[in-house]
Amino acid sequence: MSMAEQTAGSRVLIFAGGLCGGTGVALSAAAAHLGGAFVGTAASFLLMHAPVFLTVGLLGGNRILRTGSLILLVGLLLFSGDLLARDFLGSRLFPMSAPIGGTLLIGGWLVMAASALVHPRRH
Repeated sequence: MSMAEQTAGSRVLIFAGGLCGGTGVALSAAAAHLGGAFVGTAASFLLMHAPVFLTVGLLGGNRILRTGSLILLVGLLLFSGDLLARDFLGSRLFPMSAPIGGTLLIGGWLVMAASALVHPRRH
């Protein structure tokens, strides 16, 4: 991966981390004031994953770690998006979006764990 590609990937993850953190705080306030069965859960998931994106974006890591964080991001968007659509729109994002998102979240964490087992190449 070129330095430009790595920098672009890092910027995407840092952006995602900041956006997840800010949205998580806003949704926590909405859950406290407006209620909604799923808003609080979505807020918690956004807040708990935001530091992961910031850390990987700032510190980098191997390709497997970055791939795992992107899988996490897609899973988080599907899972939280479905929960928020249920509360705010009264319908699902699409059928099976929350379970697919949850499965991707689990998979993303497992990929990140596997990244620790890969030995870096020596030049």
